[in-house]
Amino acid sequence: MLNQCAQKLVEPQMPKIYIIDVTNRDGVQTARISLSKLQKTMVNYYLSKMGIYLSEFGFPSLEGERNYVEGNLRLREKGVFGQMILSGWTRAQASDVEKALKLSRVKHLNISISTSQIMTTGKFGGRLTRDDIMRIMTEAVDAAIKGGVESLGVNAEDASRTDEHYDEDYLLRFACAAKQHGAHRIRYCDTLGYDHTLSIYESVRRLAKAVQLPIEIHCHNDLGYAVANSIEGAMGAMEAGSDAYINTTINGMGERAGNADLVSVILAATKSRGLKDKKVLDEKIDLKWAWKICNYVADAFRLPIPINQVGVGANAFAHESGIHADGILKDRQNYELYGYEELGRGEVEFKETGTIITTGEYGGTKGMRYVYDRLGIKVDDEKRTLQLVQAASAHNQMPLKPDELAFIAKYPDEVARIMTVDGLL
Repeated sequence: MLNQCAQKLVEPQMPKIYIIDVTNRDGVQTARISLSKLQKTMVNYYLSKMGIYLSEFGFPSLEGERNYVEGNLRLREKGVFGQMILSGWTRAQASDVEKALKLSRVKHLNISISTSQIMTTGKFGGRLTRDDIMRIMTEAVDAAIKGGVESLGVNAEDASRTDEHYDEDYLLRFACAAKQHGAHRIRYCDTLGYDHTLSIYESVRRLAKAVQLPIEIHCHNDLGYAVANSIEGAMGAMEAGSDAYINTTINGMGERAGNADLVSVILAATKSRGLKDKKVLDEKIDLKWAWKICNYVADAFRLPIPINQVGVGANAFAHESGIHADGILKDRQNYELYGYEELGRGEVEFKETGTIITTGEYGGTKGMRYVYDRLGIKVDDEKRTLQLVQAASAHNQMPLKPDELAFIAKYPDEVARIMTVDGLL
């Protein structure tokens, strides 16, 4: 079976790394934090401006996501998100896939099921065998392909612990079965952050060589390896001739210790020794959006960016040591691998201290008109825009940002839909 799987190789182009951001799926699953549907939409907007290949934007099989999913799909059809793909996530069960396709018009999916023996036993209470896992997964793939899904990723949850002590070819057989039923990508999930750089490189290289499909690298940060493992896993896939898709989240948000940080991954792929001249990263990535998107998400999550955060932390370009200060003043390259301008930093920020007019949940027409005039934004229907601004302020539970106000004025129908949550009560 593995030989048959490998024989279907198409002559590859030069492999590349593409970014699949999962802030709106894994990031919002983080305990104690959340984003509103409008904030998730703004995240999609900023990711598209940054040139990200795909946003895993939500859960189309959930009733409460229906209007958010549809609203974002309509925005993409209008060109608001450029070429960025919007992909949903479901469990790898045919019933979940069918429900997602019934509730939404989503055409891109990732479906997920556990592959390690410890999870097969621990999560399913001994009710399922590994053959059952394979059957359930392939039935879900069949349902997705039959339902018209255009791109399908199959997630091997806990892939890094799948073959350590048990059936050493199970992960390969799982991936090849997914491919033979029509999957387009395999997601290698280091769900507990268990891998290290050498092990993930070898595991992903072996997987990519056997299945000859693009491999997604999904790493958690429980041992502090998430970014390094993401890069090394991608290098393993590319060594085997496959494209690599690194899963990231903005500011590294994610369950427990988090996921691979978006900006850190981009910098590692473009600035590190041995990679900076190879141009392995998708050339559409525009790092100058880093400062804006990281600060937007930090504010939305109500979590300050750590002072030492890669690229966007307050101290990322700060120097105090006498030797360092002397060196940086002579030539910034002495102590900086990249410039702050590359991340969209450095613009002077002003803070109003005089008379201030805001618009929000309890604002009125004149105040709203004043704010929009100050932003240079024309409002066509003041009454409806005010209603949306009031609802959005209540929806976010914080003052609206200028980009959010502009978005509301430009796409009122989609914003109204996105903020309407059905099916929860």
